[in-house]
Amino acid sequence: MKDLDQIRLKKIGERLQELRLQKNLTQKELAFILDIEISQITRIERGVINTSVLSLMRISDALGMSISEFLKEIN
Repeated sequence: MKDLDQIRLKKIGERLQELRLQKNLTQKELAFILDIEISQITRIERGVINTSVLSLMRISDALGMSISEFLKEIN
C-alpha cells in the first residue's frame, strides 16, 4: 500500500473515533448499531483496513451525518 493511502486510512480511523466519542458511543455500541463485529470498528479506527464505501456510508448514517461531512477533513 502506498504511503498516502496509509495516511488516509489513519485519518479516516481518527475521524471515526473523534465523531464516535462526540456522540458518546463506545466501539461496542456503534458495532451493535451497525450490526458488525466490534473488531471491525477497532480495525477501521486503527487504520489497518480499507473499509468499503458502503460501510463508510452506514457509519456516517449511524453518526447522523452525510458521508461528505464524515470525509470533509480527510485529504
